[in-house]
Amino acid sequence: MGENMPKAIAAFLAGQRIVVAGVSRSGKSPANEIFRRLAATGHEVIPVNPQAAEVEGHTCFADVRAVPGAIDGLMVVTHPAVASNVVRGAIEKGARHVWFHRSFGTGSVSDEALAACREAGIEPIVGGCPLMYCRPVDPVHRFFRWWLHLQHRVPG
Repeated sequence: MGENMPKAIAAFLAGQRIVVAGVSRSGKSPANEIFRRLAATGHEVIPVNPQAAEVEGHTCFADVRAVPGAIDGLMVVTHPAVASNVVRGAIEKGARHVWFHRSFGTGSVSDEALAACREAGIEPIVGGCPLMYCRPVDPVHRFFRWWLHLQHRVPG
């Protein structure tokens, strides 16, 4: 992890069991990149996609609620229309940290999902992704972190 990392991001990345919602079967989505990086940095990563039984060699669950056991965090890389349902499932599974992927546009963020987090006492991370913080950070994600920080679109 990096120096000057926002506390919320450090707390998220300190979690061991992290669900990544929105992985694709093709392996070409941003969620899959996040899934791979979190796994490479020692996290137990659990994929969620209602259309897949397996992703990247791991059992994939149709819904966060179907994941066995408690989870520490949720990485939301879904369409905003389903984000609140994904968040509610993670809250039911005991997640204390939720991170919404967003680079440009709205990303995975929805007002309803943010409200569900806050009602559960979770201050969500809105913007960016773990690839901007998990070492080694590649030059492209280092630039994105800098640029999005200037735009106030990642935690500061």
